[in-house]
Amino acid sequence: MNEATTKKLIGVYPGTFDPITKGHLHLIRRASKMVDHLIVAVADSNKKGPLFSIEERVAMVQADVDAMYEKYCTIEVRSFNNLLVHFARDMNASCIIRGLRATSDFEFEFQLTGMNAKLDPNIETMFLMAADKWQFVSSSFVKEIFQLGGDVSDVITPAVHEKMKEKHGRL
Repeated sequence: MNEATTKKLIGVYPGTFDPITKGHLHLIRRASKMVDHLIVAVADSNKKGPLFSIEERVAMVQADVDAMYEKYCTIEVRSFNNLLVHFARDMNASCIIRGLRATSDFEFEFQLTGMNAKLDPNIETMFLMAADKWQFVSSSFVKEIFQLGGDVSDVITPAVHEKMKEKHGRL
């Protein structure tokens, strides 16, 4: 098989990224080792009551991805507002990459994977375990701790920290 006929492996790493954390960035870097092209898919999920608009979240993710010192494939940031498997199919992705922090994530992810496989059996789901350092980090915790005056600067990038301070009028 020559290079012109080699299939490009496209993966989708979805999330709300409200805000993106260093844990997310660690998974993005690791996922970029596994595919030829990675799409970081920012979900336009209003049911979660995001702090940041979809445009703000895409911009923050894009800025953090652009600033990453190690990338092993091309990384694209896109928003989506439909079923994840439909988005993945539209992007010609063959896999969805999900992060797991703890066993509590597993049950939800197991159900989600089963439903996604039913909706499109041609798209595989791959799980990456969060590194020990990031297992406790979630966007929800970051927002809550920040809103209550706690320091979250060690789990988000300086650029995201500035955006959070702007959002809460703490400049």
